[in-house]
Amino acid sequence: MSNPATPPAVGVLDEDAPLTFPPGFLWGAATAAYQIEGAAAEGGRTPSIWDTFSHTEGRTVAGHTGDVACDHYHRLGEDVRLMAELGLKSYRFSVSWPRVQPGGSGPANAEGLDFYRRLVDELLANGIEPWLTLYHWDLPQELEDAGGWPARDTAYRFADYSQLVADALGDRVKYWTTLNEPWCSAFLGYGSGVHAPGRRAGADAVRAGHHLMLGHGLAVQALRAARPGPQLGVTVNLYPVTPATDAPGDVDAARRIDGLANRFFLDPLLRGSYPADLVADLAKVTDFEHVHDGDLATIATPLDLVGVNYYSRHVVAAPVPGEKPEPYWRASSSWPGSEDVRFVTRGVPVTDMGWEIDSPGLLETLRRVHEEYTDLPLYVTENGSAFVDVVVDGQVDDADRLAYFEAHLRASHEAISAGVPLRGYFAWSLMDNFEWAWGYTKRFGMIYIDYDSQTRIPKSSARWYAEVIRRNGLAAQ
Repeated sequence: MSNPATPPAVGVLDEDAPLTFPPGFLWGAATAAYQIEGAAAEGGRTPSIWDTFSHTEGRTVAGHTGDVACDHYHRLGEDVRLMAELGLKSYRFSVSWPRVQPGGSGPANAEGLDFYRRLVDELLANGIEPWLTLYHWDLPQELEDAGGWPARDTAYRFADYSQLVADALGDRVKYWTTLNEPWCSAFLGYGSGVHAPGRRAGADAVRAGHHLMLGHGLAVQALRAARPGPQLGVTVNLYPVTPATDAPGDVDAARRIDGLANRFFLDPLLRGSYPADLVADLAKVTDFEHVHDGDLATIATPLDLVGVNYYSRHVVAAPVPGEKPEPYWRASSSWPGSEDVRFVTRGVPVTDMGWEIDSPGLLETLRRVHEEYTDLPLYVTENGSAFVDVVVDGQVDDADRLAYFEAHLRASHEAISAGVPLRGYFAWSLMDNFEWAWGYTKRFGMIYIDYDSQTRIPKSSARWYAEVIRRNGLAAQ
């Protein structure tokens, strides 16, 4: 591993008393195409909504774009070698839709598919299981121009694209995720507009959420038809939602936000229905006429696994006249029908994103999904933290991030001990990258990226995580 950093004393494993994970536990790290690949106009790739959004004045911090990002497109070999040195058992990456199918329709772009063929072959040659995500927010701009995710046709275009990827990679990729965090795609992209495509309409956000899930169901059916062997799933970002007090208004506020954040997706995907209280909450926003006969059965097409992305907890309270929450990811317009709910901060430690650090929330979330929804295998497909990182003598000592990972891995182990069928954990992120509207100002990576030179520097957390993987466990407390 180039430029190794010495791990700090925090979290040193005790060989004599390890907190061991089950045999075969899948240790991984995750990235997303637009955040790391760069080469935005190379190899036949055409613009996505994130290209358009980031090139629009005022949309991202300092006008940052993903044009170059981490230059992973040209540094694939170096990056896979770093993964191998970390001992990763799996790597979760996303495929760029406009790289594989320019414009979102028509035949596959051979040059784009060849990039992913090389990536998959490199991973397998290094003993790393590829975990492929079909959609991590980079909708081809032409499909947005035709209506985007609020338009029903986009779901069918997504299924066609999924078929192209399956035809090319289905013989070598075992694990497939259709969507990553459809809440963000729908409610940040079409509700608050803080993510691409930057539209602001509650009804569009609700329609987008439904059509994303419809596209997921259609894609699962297409993937199964293409090849029966791979393990198919979806990744949802989930939050425990807690009332600020036990007052009835706060309890109802928690119910409303839980409906939009969690049950809007979990219920259709795993139960084949929308919650009645959620439909009532949204009555002033939409009449759900976009839900056609047979849609919910398609959305609930059986899966092999469920991915959970976890970062923090929502604590909410009843509205107070004249007050509203304003951290960007909790902007009131992200919550159609519940714009008046207040998000409460508790004064606990936060990451550089301002997100409260709450590792017990991961245990709570995993138990809820298993106990209330499904016996399917679960995977933590993203979990991580942004902190300010400083290079000193060629090393990055990110003790806060290391402690964050350790706390959440302990919560993961506790979930397994409680009977949750948790089969793997993917750290977010493998490397620093383009953090969406925050550009390059927030760092989540275990590997530091010098964006001027593209030098990779493994941080202390990377060295520590490599030891966790090697020993398949943590020190017992």
